[in-house]
Amino acid sequence: MGPNGDILRVAAVQLTTGDDTSANVATAARLVAEAAERGARLVVLPEKWNLIDIEHRQAAGAEALDGPSLQAARGWATRHAIALVAGSVSERVPGTDHAYNTSVLIQPDGRMSSVYRKLHLFDVDVGGHTYRESHGALPGSEVVVGEALGRAIGMTVCYDVRFPELFRALGAAGAEILTVPAAFTAITGRAHWEPLLRARAIENQAFVIAAGQIGTHATGTDSYGHSMIVDPWGVVLAEAPDEESVVVVDLDFTELARIRRELPVLRHRRADLFGEGRGGAL
Repeated sequence: MGPNGDILRVAAVQLTTGDDTSANVATAARLVAEAAERGARLVVLPEKWNLIDIEHRQAAGAEALDGPSLQAARGWATRHAIALVAGSVSERVPGTDHAYNTSVLIQPDGRMSSVYRKLHLFDVDVGGHTYRESHGALPGSEVVVGEALGRAIGMTVCYDVRFPELFRALGAAGAEILTVPAAFTAITGRAHWEPLLRARAIENQAFVIAAGQIGTHATGTDSYGHSMIVDPWGVVLAEAPDEESVVVVDLDFTELARIRRELPVLRHRRADLFGEGRGGAL
């Protein structure tokens, strides 16, 4: 954060997860280090950055929250003195053959301060592929806004971006940054990725940091990539090329405050009709 506290340098990490967890973690470590070297203080990893699979097989590679992947991520946060949204990992659910799709906010001291479990599971038929995330995953049940570096961070995962009511709930709870770790499919990404991210930013007058998977995975599925950072006006501040990469940009919270002051849609919401975001009708 800058000397006046209004500038925060952030990064979105884009990678291609394979079927070797150790190799995936090593790649993530390298890219997080690059982001930190470029001055990022908040870094966001993609969905399933440590292992990507589908349906029941994902649970076989699931880990507890104190498992090796998140322990590694905690070490990176401490080593580089950064806040880290550890994209998502498959979190083991004891006593079941399912997992949660879980995103964790890690503080610069290595503490896991917020845990979000994906609410909306990807059960769709697109691009000649059938996806049934619910065969191996359980949905979460909580809207989560964390805090790091003095900023309120709303947490989501991938398919969640299609549900504006979740983002409205995050906005109503005070989120200034909305994080979207993703493995968005190539076919839907070409049509929907950018407009969805820009809409969620504009609607909630918040920055969006969307870190995506890129390329072909061992599952035979293709991820769209195009990780991007969007400002509260809907402007794409940075977009990743079609390769493993890191995008870094400065977020100006003075500009966020100006937009919210001059176009006060958040104050104009009819909460009496549509609820306050948490538990209300949206």
